[in-house]
Amino acid sequence: MSQQIPVEPRAQVNLVGFNKNDYRGLPSTLCQGCGHNSIASQIIAACYELNIVPENVVKFSGIGCSSKSPTYFLSRSFGFNGLHGRMPSLATGALFADHTVKGMGISGDGDTASIGFGQFKHMVRRNVPMVYIVENNGVYGLTKGQFSATAEVGLSLKHQGVNPYMPVDIAWEALVGNATFVARSFAGDPKQVKELIKAAFSHRGIAVLDIISPCVTFNNQETALHSYAWGKEHEVTIHDVAYVPPAEEITVEYEEGEDKDVTLHDGSHIILKKIGHDHDPTNKTAALRILEESNNCNCLLTGLLYVAPKEPSLIDLYDLPDTALNRLPESRLRPAPETMQQINSMMF
Repeated sequence: MSQQIPVEPRAQVNLVGFNKNDYRGLPSTLCQGCGHNSIASQIIAACYELNIVPENVVKFSGIGCSSKSPTYFLSRSFGFNGLHGRMPSLATGALFADHTVKGMGISGDGDTASIGFGQFKHMVRRNVPMVYIVENNGVYGLTKGQFSATAEVGLSLKHQGVNPYMPVDIAWEALVGNATFVARSFAGDPKQVKELIKAAFSHRGIAVLDIISPCVTFNNQETALHSYAWGKEHEVTIHDVAYVPPAEEITVEYEEGEDKDVTLHDGSHIILKKIGHDHDPTNKTAALRILEESNNCNCLLTGLLYVAPKEPSLIDLYDLPDTALNRLPESRLRPAPETMQQINSMMF
């Protein structure tokens, strides 16, 4: 009697033949509990559920904790990690050359709202067709936690003092810059993050997602004896070695129109409020109004703020051919002799 060999269950595949592991990347080196990891997980889930072929996605990033995260998802996709704040120009050039791929930019509040602010605004007004995710934590994690441009006025950090400046509101800036898709979410609300990413991938134009992602290392109260700062302050240092203790990731569930008071790692609180069904996301004036109201009441408004699906993208404005420019033969790229003669005759 022959012995039957147990058959391993096959991983479930989507409509394009990929399982969820095909959308993963390398293991994360970010701090345990960092919201950026949760966002990466939802990008994986969204691309899997949308039946996106990973090789058809191009990832772009600049510099910062957030810009490291493309390593942790879509390892089969091509990625370009550029200079600090210069990701928009890289993405614009690449997507203009090949508009058949799906572009995804991962940035942070420093990479977008400080050194890259000008490039961000120009990418928005050109309506470059790509998903632009800002992982927003209010601090510069890679350079020891200084205030970023999105840090709230009055925020007190032990080694940085008190922030005297009004913050840059990325969602607001995207709206007034004429972005055609603007949303805000919280890394601890994975269901909403995933659905907004899926909606962003389906939009033909710039889709800006401002995702609040609390820093578990620097943007916290550092008085506990087992905290990172207390240990650094009291140790006798023989080598410059830093240890960041793990923290539990913050997750929440709440309904549209409902307020949610969330306690962060430092004991401080953030009030979340999902946009209710009565908000018209095609009304820019209404989007600006509810953003202003939420800022006045210290609420973090999450959900789809604004969308204009019929506005022409950068590709439409230049009436590019169906075949990507980087795949056109030289015979189609080089002007005909009669065209050159016509141009030359105009010079005299």
